[in-house]
Amino acid sequence: MRKYGMPERINEEIFIAMGKALDFIDPDKLSMTVVLTAMNRFINEADGSQTAFLDGNPPERLCKPIKERVEQNGGQVVCSCPVVEIKLNDEDDLVQYLKLANGTHVTADYYVSAVPVDVFKRLTPARWSAKPYFRQLDELEGIPVINIQLWFDKKLNSVDGLCFSRSPLLSVYADMSTCCEEYANDDRSMLELVFAPCSPDAGSPVNWIAKSDDEIVEATMLELERLFPLEIGPNAEDERKASLVKSTVVRVPRSVYAATPGRNKYRPSQESPIENFVMAGDYVSQKYLGSMEGATLSGKLAAEVICDKAMGRKNRNGIKDVFSTVIYGLDGKEKVFAEREPVGIVGQGPVAYGGGQQGGVEHS
Repeated sequence: MRKYGMPERINEEIFIAMGKALDFIDPDKLSMTVVLTAMNRFINEADGSQTAFLDGNPPERLCKPIKERVEQNGGQVVCSCPVVEIKLNDEDDLVQYLKLANGTHVTADYYVSAVPVDVFKRLTPARWSAKPYFRQLDELEGIPVINIQLWFDKKLNSVDGLCFSRSPLLSVYADMSTCCEEYANDDRSMLELVFAPCSPDAGSPVNWIAKSDDEIVEATMLELERLFPLEIGPNAEDERKASLVKSTVVRVPRSVYAATPGRNKYRPSQESPIENFVMAGDYVSQKYLGSMEGATLSGKLAAEVICDKAMGRKNRNGIKDVFSTVIYGLDGKEKVFAEREPVGIVGQGPVAYGGGQQGGVEHS
């Protein structure tokens, strides 16, 4: 940006906030491709710059309707029983079945992985690990992020929408009492915030994800004193001063993949070299970034691959070429990868499978 004479004010007031919101890492670590991709969407798509909220909590307003739709069409949704092994045929590399935590075997015509990249790498069968298509995933790694919910005893002077922050600790935030029907309240605010970057790997000088809930909430409140100086903190007027009533802290040690320079070329296609196995997830190749939008589009593209296979058609995107540095060494010779046994999943909680772990603290 400096090369082309972009004013420093544009960088400080727009791109830093955008960068933190788009990938939860220090903007100096972020690939400029991420910001330019987002700007392209904003400019060329009618609704590209809009943000929207569910009208309630995700389990009820997102997951439940999907589950009901699957079951209405004869499918089955199995909960609390994750995949622990991808079992292959002895004679080829096709998937024979998926082994679940309770020992059940699930067989199907086609199998789709929609788990985060860090989880999939722990499940990748040994014979697949020697294939460049799967070995390129070594270049992708999820980054930590913290989500915080704060309940106040008064209504803050907030806006109806998602706010991007230039704060060194906060990425984006919203007053859910204004933005979301389920939390609607004219008298009290409930802020939901993304605390990022939150680890040294992501560009933070402090390893916040290892801190206690109290320390994280305290640091967040200090930042909010700057954002809401008339309502939070020692300078707030008594009649407007809002006090914290309750808080929750959710840590996600591995969230979206770190979009550092050069990562985009290692994102795999939905179609894989395994005939009955298809990839999905926000890190898989599609026009959006590592995000819910990207995950949704990736799932749609994965469904197209399955439909094309079932109909005997060639998929319009096909298998994406693996970048040359994955296949060839510095000497120009093709690399030979040794097989790696899957390390498997350690633990039973949500964090083990790429989710977030909630902690909470009550304030009197």
